[in-house]
Amino acid sequence: MTETTPPDKVLTTYLVGGAVRDRLLGLTPKERDWVVVGATPEQMLALGFTPVGKDFPVFLHPHTKEEYALARTERKSGHGYGGFVFHADASVTLEDDLIRRDLTVNAMAQDANGHLIDPFNGQQDLADKVLRHVSPAFAEDPLRVLRVARFAARFHPQGFVVADSTLQLMQQLVQSGELAHLVPERVWKETARALMSSSPQVYFQVLDACGALAVLFPEIKALDGVPQTAKHHPEVDTLQHLYLCLEQSAKHDNPLITRYAVLCHDLGKALTPPDEWPKHHGHEHKGIAPANAMSQRLKVPADFTELAQLTAKYHLHCHRAFELRPQTLYDLFKAFDFSRRPERLQYFAQACVADAQGRQGFQHTPYPQAAFLLDMAKAAKVNASPFVAQGLKGQYIANAITRQALQQISEAKAAWLKQHS
Repeated sequence: MTETTPPDKVLTTYLVGGAVRDRLLGLTPKERDWVVVGATPEQMLALGFTPVGKDFPVFLHPHTKEEYALARTERKSGHGYGGFVFHADASVTLEDDLIRRDLTVNAMAQDANGHLIDPFNGQQDLADKVLRHVSPAFAEDPLRVLRVARFAARFHPQGFVVADSTLQLMQQLVQSGELAHLVPERVWKETARALMSSSPQVYFQVLDACGALAVLFPEIKALDGVPQTAKHHPEVDTLQHLYLCLEQSAKHDNPLITRYAVLCHDLGKALTPPDEWPKHHGHEHKGIAPANAMSQRLKVPADFTELAQLTAKYHLHCHRAFELRPQTLYDLFKAFDFSRRPERLQYFAQACVADAQGRQGFQHTPYPQAAFLLDMAKAAKVNASPFVAQGLKGQYIANAITRQALQQISEAKAAWLKQHS
């Protein structure tokens, strides 16, 4: 190799996976992964590649920092995503590597000249808009249940569906009990990526279709079949309402923390006694416990957990914002710690918009309560300096701040409602 020869040009490399799939779909790949055939770890190191990963030989390119993995095979040796033994040496072929992948649309490669290698007809499945497993070995890895559901959510706008035969294998995986061996971090990672797709509701719909929703998200599955008042919820079923809310959250391009709050906001309705249906009195407070349980089990970030609980508890406050007294509004702002964490109330308002518009026939209904709530929060800000200058201390300052805040909220509310009447 000369000094000017790129190290990857000395090797037999292939662009693989999502980058090939996305190029064929006319999409810009977010990242590129490469497979190296006929090489050894020692050769990779000698060419300046940096090793990463513990389970199998993966290397970072010395210049581009893209991942180059030695072609490998795998054999199931235990339970869960990590229950595999990998074999990588110079004798492993490209097709050996591709056949271990999950879906045919992810099992294509391109050589250095741009020629497509497609041993499992992934290009045809792209044309047919079908997500299909590569081989029966698909049923050995429980993580693939989540990955297929995530791909279904991502490519739903293009019309992609899961093949019936693949859905059957996913059902077999669920029935085998393998999902119990998934680590929470991987479940959350796939779920977070699905929530940020253009159709996050499809992720949960596919999981439900194969039986995984009840196993991994029992709090969400518990909403299935729980009725709501048709006057306010023409869709009636609470799980369908949740799906509509997720769809709206995606349409508004909400951040992940908001979308997770939307996912958790109505979990309390599953705890309503059937003899009280279709009303759900107190579902806000009842929803705190299941929202917390799901958050703890998935090990979601702490700020996500806190916002999910607050959204479950207070979302009806936002819906009734115009009716709330200044004291109630002020207490709400303190509950969200608005003075120090103003962004949290913003996320909450976004979640409430998704909740209000996530109803059949209400998708385009204006929701001025969100803007009103945020404006009242700004009005509630009080500078303590004048009270300190007056010589007030401790609780006297706190009391003075509260009185001033309530006055400002009252005046701002009257002005806002007059302006928007």
